[in-house]
Amino acid sequence: MMDQLVKQYVRYMLIERGLANNSIKSYQQDIVELTEYLKTTGITDWQQVTQTDILGYLTHLQKMGKAKSSVIRFISALREFYQYLMQFHYVDQNPMLKIDMPKPEHHLPAVLTQAEIHQLLAQPDTRTKFGIRDRTILEVMYATGLRVSELINLQLSDLHLEMRLIQTIGKGDKERIIPIGSVAIEWIQRYLMSSRPQLLGNQHSNYLFLNARGGGLSRQSIWQKIKQYVQQTDIKKNVTPHTLRHSFATHILENGADLRIIQELLGHSDIATTQFYTHISHGHLSDVYNKYHPRK
Repeated sequence: MMDQLVKQYVRYMLIERGLANNSIKSYQQDIVELTEYLKTTGITDWQQVTQTDILGYLTHLQKMGKAKSSVIRFISALREFYQYLMQFHYVDQNPMLKIDMPKPEHHLPAVLTQAEIHQLLAQPDTRTKFGIRDRTILEVMYATGLRVSELINLQLSDLHLEMRLIQTIGKGDKERIIPIGSVAIEWIQRYLMSSRPQLLGNQHSNYLFLNARGGGLSRQSIWQKIKQYVQQTDIKKNVTPHTLRHSFATHILENGADLRIIQELLGHSDIATTQFYTHISHGHLSDVYNKYHPRK
């Protein structure tokens, strides 16, 4: 019964709520792991679950060394799940009502300086088809602030280079249009002319960026490529694909962009999500002050 309700809930999230696949997978994984834990305690029905059981599982997560962010995500997922169970009368009590959400830890993400960005962009060997592709990927990520999931799903039809725009589908299947600069456009055109046809071979694909077999790239392959190129530089920061997104937003904020513009470019539904970039920018202002003020 427990497993069947989880499957029904997954279908509900997909069909009725239209959530993104990545969000659904995360919710499903969290609830399935809780289900397995509850079974070890003899619980076989969601109706049996109490607040004490949930608190016991949270303690279990803590002992396993789960990050606070993971615990927050789990609580959020389970609150949504129990709202579903209550709405359709699968349970008559909600053990999540008095479960408090931990305060999130605020860690400012790594941001590359413009000099470090130039170092990273220079790493792919553009004498090869893979190097041209990888350089184009890095240029597009830094020029647009695309999430890696958005990047790997870019289609040829999403390019509107004559208008200097790229179209993408973000979280929650929300479409947005992003301006793209001339340097990134030049690399896209070079990639389309020389590298992509070689990667495509006799295959057919609408994906913009292709792997060696002519298919779409994975999130993991982008992550590994960026790690590889960072290792070729003297950059000591923990750089991930998301670092390019953070750097994009921070640099345009430092150069005078309005926070609302950045919200639109990044596809944030809530301005509060965008506001943490002001903390990064304030750090930049402090660095400038300490470097140039005569009585620092």
